[in-house]
Amino acid sequence: MTGTEWLAQASELTLGYGTNVAVRPSSFTIPHRQVTAIIGPNGSGKSTLLNALAGVVTPRSGRLSVLGRTPGGRRSAVSYVMQSLAFPAGTPITVREAVGMGLYPVLGWFRRPDAAQRQRVGDAMERLRITDLAKRHLDELSGGQRQRVYVAQGLTQPHEAILLDEPLTGLDLVSARTIDEIIHSERERGHAVVLTTHDLDEARAADWVILMNGRVIAAGPPSVVLTRRNLETAYGLGSLHASEGTFVDDPHADGAHPQHDHGRHAHPH
Repeated sequence: MTGTEWLAQASELTLGYGTNVAVRPSSFTIPHRQVTAIIGPNGSGKSTLLNALAGVVTPRSGRLSVLGRTPGGRRSAVSYVMQSLAFPAGTPITVREAVGMGLYPVLGWFRRPDAAQRQRVGDAMERLRITDLAKRHLDELSGGQRQRVYVAQGLTQPHEAILLDEPLTGLDLVSARTIDEIIHSERERGHAVVLTTHDLDEARAADWVILMNGRVIAAGPPSVVLTRRNLETAYGLGSLHASEGTFVDDPHADGAHPQHDHGRHAHPH
């Protein structure tokens, strides 16, 4: 991709926790201002790689740069929306307060937001269609509604890139479609989106794909990465449905999956 501006560049990157190596030496790039899907079977290192991009995990060895610098830091230009619940059950916090916490990197705990920052919170809530939930407590919401709150919080944080850990898994249709719209509209706003997914269709709808199984097997446009040979390397022989082209490795595979309206998004390669 001649002339591409890179969000991230990695050389012989190794990642792990304690004595466990989660990602063996891998070299890859992630383009800026595009949608990148990280896909692979359970335990393949997808979330670990996302943690490294966010600066949560420090590389064991090798090099990783994000926007030309070491990942992490309070004023990082990368916003990270984790899959796990951001607040313990029963926490007395409203939707508006939760979304407003996305301003913490610029405000800290004690400064109050100005008018422009309050507007930023309102805009994020509007984009995620949760404005009518502003005064409700988080523990009063459905799982899909909470996920929209967390994505809105991520959008509120000033960012050049947003990282999403399995943002569409197990959501109701309205929440899934709303977040799917955000994923693709962020690119149009000049931001990068990196998401982990088990959904092959979502990976095909991305601009760039990183295919993993304990290491990065391939990285590039979907047409280059999502070949049968690469997929069989990642998932093993017999993992593919020849007629459907989807996977069943996800433990939630029998649950509800969002229907991606790919016809509404142009993904030139």
